[in-house]
Amino acid sequence: MKRNKFIYILFIFIMLILVNIPFKDIYNFENGAIVTYDDVKSSNKNNLFGGFVKTELNRNELSVGTAKTNDGVLTFKLFGIFPIRKVKVNMLNDEEVYIGGVPIGLALNADGAIVVRENKDIEIKDKENTACKKFKPGDIITEINDVKIKSLDDIPKLLNVKDKDVEVKYLRDNKEKKMLVRLVKDNDENKFGIYVKDDISGVGTLTFVNKKDLNFGALGHGITDNQGNNIVPISNGKIYNCNVIGINKGQHNKPGELRCLFVQNKNIKGLIDDNNKFGIYGKLIDTEGLIDKNLTAKIGGRLGVKTGKAYIVSSVSGIREEYEIEIIKASYQKKASDKSLVFRVKDKRLLNLTGGIVQGMSGSPIIQDGKMIGAVTHVFLSDPTKGFGVYCDWMM
Repeated sequence: MKRNKFIYILFIFIMLILVNIPFKDIYNFENGAIVTYDDVKSSNKNNLFGGFVKTELNRNELSVGTAKTNDGVLTFKLFGIFPIRKVKVNMLNDEEVYIGGVPIGLALNADGAIVVRENKDIEIKDKENTACKKFKPGDIITEINDVKIKSLDDIPKLLNVKDKDVEVKYLRDNKEKKMLVRLVKDNDENKFGIYVKDDISGVGTLTFVNKKDLNFGALGHGITDNQGNNIVPISNGKIYNCNVIGINKGQHNKPGELRCLFVQNKNIKGLIDDNNKFGIYGKLIDTEGLIDKNLTAKIGGRLGVKTGKAYIVSSVSGIREEYEIEIIKASYQKKASDKSLVFRVKDKRLLNLTGGIVQGMSGSPIIQDGKMIGAVTHVFLSDPTKGFGVYCDWMM
């Protein structure tokens, strides 16, 4: 039995080499991807994994109570006969989402204290073990002596101790670390000797809104500290309507930006409850100006994504429009990434308006063959006409 299995595997391996199969793409396609029957049909039609490998999708017929699972198995088959690999996938229903594409103002409250810089107004004689030497701008202090920081008001209370040192937990490069920090005296009060903040504001683009519950996703990448290293853990946040008042066009090695205006704590449009690697998420409480109920699309998984023509949806001109792009690379990473695909802006209207992709356009939906397949995330610094996108698989 084992001998037969070995011969079968050896046969498959030799055939993969002989017929030049994209072996890496097949084995990089990880468990948990979003797949639809239409995606499978499209991938086979377009020979996504070469002309000798076909994909087959089967739903797992399991029920939990009255609900059916959305799990399935995707099988890669050599010549459509010999199984090469099986992958567990998530299967989408035919539900549609509202397409975003409009700029939004963002205001978030961090779940911790973000280090800004040294407080030079405090005289510190021996800086070696103090916060101003040990912390870097962008570090996020989350706990002091095992007590979680919920707001900046907590810090003076937690530093009101008899000990010279306190134990601090903090995030650096998205990794939790711990160290002892020497306190400094200022007007008989214990302090760190650094400036910190717990709020972040900015501008991004709404990607999609669920039709049933109005849950939304935006940006396509996480909101980070000023150094761009830590994805900021948040306690809560809000989104607002945002008016574009100007555009700085993108240039070589000089990213452009949307200049937008919004007023915090006025006309709140939605509540943010999560900030992660693939964007911000929450629920709309007021849809006016953010969604067009006639503008919907089904979600497409990465299996249906192909190089060639696609569109991004954006309101940079003042109205929501589709702009033509060309997808020039689609990756099948083993690890989740907000740089899943590479595209080039082809639409002359957008090139004349912005020079390509600019800051503030992150989250702009990417549409191909009538489906929403991803969102804009980053621009190439060396070429603003080129950008990165994230698959909807990751965002969903």
